[in-house]
Amino acid sequence: MAIKDLIPQKQAGYNFAFLDEHTKREVRRKILKAVAIPGYQVPFASRELPIARGWGTGGLQITLSLVGPDDVLKVIDQGCDDSVNAVSLRQLVAMTTGIKTTFETGRATVIQTRHRIPEEPLTEKQILVLQVPYPDSLRLIEPSEQKTRQMHAEQDYSRMWVYLYEDIVNWGEITIGARYPVLVHGRYIMDPSPIPRWDVPKLNMAQNLYLFGAGREKRIYAVGPYTQVVPLEFSDRPFQVEDFSGKTCFYCGSKDSFLDEIFNSKTGQKIYACSDTAFCAQRLKIQSAVREEKIVGPGKK
Repeated sequence: MAIKDLIPQKQAGYNFAFLDEHTKREVRRKILKAVAIPGYQVPFASRELPIARGWGTGGLQITLSLVGPDDVLKVIDQGCDDSVNAVSLRQLVAMTTGIKTTFETGRATVIQTRHRIPEEPLTEKQILVLQVPYPDSLRLIEPSEQKTRQMHAEQDYSRMWVYLYEDIVNWGEITIGARYPVLVHGRYIMDPSPIPRWDVPKLNMAQNLYLFGAGREKRIYAVGPYTQVVPLEFSDRPFQVEDFSGKTCFYCGSKDSFLDEIFNSKTGQKIYACSDTAFCAQRLKIQSAVREEKIVGPGKK
């Protein structure tokens, strides 16, 4: 196969990045407002796309509105580059733009993700777009959107604190796993999307821009670079991430990454593996290079 066959080619009959230019401008304007008011949910006219709502239409509309010919795109689903959702969205963007795609976190300029933030720290030149099913943490305590918007406007979050307190009374700890509520810039309580608690600290004072898109709920919100993001906690019940003490990745041996418990069909036992497949592959690549260097010798082939 020739190298040119591996480079994505834009399909004829589509506008660049599928969406019309008017829609892109509208989404970009809402993104600017969201960046200017961190954590605030900005309504936008969510468009129809060739995927079902709830499968990442909000994040996809942000991605399609931002990418340019020189961008490099990475799409992951729960840390994996090869899931059905990730492959389908990556192919749609590549077919309608012709831009390059990658599995390597460090090479991507735009990363669209579902339920995970990459383990590799991101830089100021990268944008992370998160797919969001439910954009408002207050839905845990109030089903009415009209009332939750009023609560945000008045900064009335007392019922959320009561909810967390009752959780501690009933279970001895805050049992929220994914979608752990955070306070952004000392003002808005925000839903960080269904990322695990492990990823929540990565939002605080990060170098990169975080954009959140909820297509079904028609909301866009953002966390700009170097913005304070603090998980809700009590002084005697501090926020805690998932505990993987004594567990390592079966493949790369990592002890400092988010691990998934999986079933090994060869051994018939449960093992742990890095959720971020690119992070795991990079560690394996480095380990292989180190072993080869030791066997062959430095500077030799």
